[in-house]
Amino acid sequence: MIKSDAKLKKLHEALRTNNKAAIHEAIDLLRDEQPFEGAIGLLAELYNHTDEHEILKSVEAFMNDIKDQAAAPEVISEIMHDWKPETTRMLVASCWQSGLDYSSYTREIAEVFFSSDFATALECLTVMEESVHTLKSEEKKELLKFIENKSLLLKPEIMSLALELKSIISQG
Repeated sequence: MIKSDAKLKKLHEALRTNNKAAIHEAIDLLRDEQPFEGAIGLLAELYNHTDEHEILKSVEAFMNDIKDQAAAPEVISEIMHDWKPETTRMLVASCWQSGLDYSSYTREIAEVFFSSDFATALECLTVMEESVHTLKSEEKKELLKFIENKSLLLKPEIMSLALELKSIISQG
């Protein structure tokens, strides 16, 4: 990903307008440009603050279509941000929808798993399931230990997902 303050400023201005067409155009233009730092953060912020269904779908589609592995750290950074549950869920879902490799972020995804609602935890489970086959044995052991320690504090509705997650990691 490149660093471009000019592109980031231009995107920021476009996303701040009340003009839906301009917002959609700005998101569509991102598909044709070389990815730049900060764009994902601005899209997450937009998603978090809008109620416009079409804009929400446009951001989701963009996030799900990201194919540049260099975007993964920024996606994870935004997942760890204190967004509304719907925003966090969309960001986590984009991890597996995009097909990018998030195996080096399994600990972060596990943290979100334990601190989120059922729907977001289910998305986290899917990301982990996609990533577990690339983990080394020691990484799996550490992850299982982390899950075991966190399970004591688990919300009842997440317990069945945690058991499934442990099974996936053990078999992966």
